[in-house]
Amino acid sequence: MSTLVDSHCHLDFPDFESERDAIVERAVAAGVECMVTICTRVRHFETIRAIAEAYDRVYCSVGTHPHNADQELDIAAQELVGLSHHPKVVAIGEAGLDYHYDNAPREAQETGFRRHIEAARETGLPLVIHARSADEDMAHILREESGKGAFPFVLHCFSSGRALAETGVELGGYVSFSGILTFKNSEDLRKIAADLPADRLLVETDAPYLAPVPHRGKRNEPSFVVNTARVLAETRGVSEEDINRQTSENFFRLFSKVPSSDNRLVAAS
Repeated sequence: MSTLVDSHCHLDFPDFESERDAIVERAVAAGVECMVTICTRVRHFETIRAIAEAYDRVYCSVGTHPHNADQELDIAAQELVGLSHHPKVVAIGEAGLDYHYDNAPREAQETGFRRHIEAARETGLPLVIHARSADEDMAHILREESGKGAFPFVLHCFSSGRALAETGVELGGYVSFSGILTFKNSEDLRKIAADLPADRLLVETDAPYLAPVPHRGKRNEPSFVVNTARVLAETRGVSEEDINRQTSENFFRLFSKVPSSDNRLVAAS
């Protein structure tokens, strides 16, 4: 069985609390090499860190989701940098812009986002970017900030337009696809996924949200990343084994802090 990585999930969410051990076990049984549980509030970081510490195959990030940006404007880039020194922290974020819900003022979202970019640039850790209904502003900020100095990043749970995907790749970023890729009405997204460079693709669940077909409508979990990878392989006209290997190699290249002892896929390729 070829192995995969779930580059983005939320194992701290209440949906998983009563059966987290079983969920991680199911993921490993399905061939998921490792999982990154993503921080959405720095003030909840201790909980996320504890989950990552509890499982050999689970790592984490540190950051503030744009929905919560106005609640954590007192957290400076240097605090993110300090927290990122923990060995289980392999990414910054998720941060970015969400104009679909606008749960936080756009100015606060941008301020928080730029602070996270600063932390990613300083640490060299990948920035996990949330972008929804904000393609033009997102592209502008990425270009402007990249002009100040490169930083690694991934456009997570990608559901935006082709122009943003191409801008991300042009600037050295990666694009990660979730269960949305498998939905019947996602033909435009599949066309984008078919055309992007193979060495910039990742897969994820964003669990507990966005379960892929055939689990749509159910609670998502990391083991279901297999279904998204299968559709990505079909979309690109390659084998599942090839897409599993490629997306895993891409993950370990971007999330380079994942210890080499767990980096078996790259070593074997």
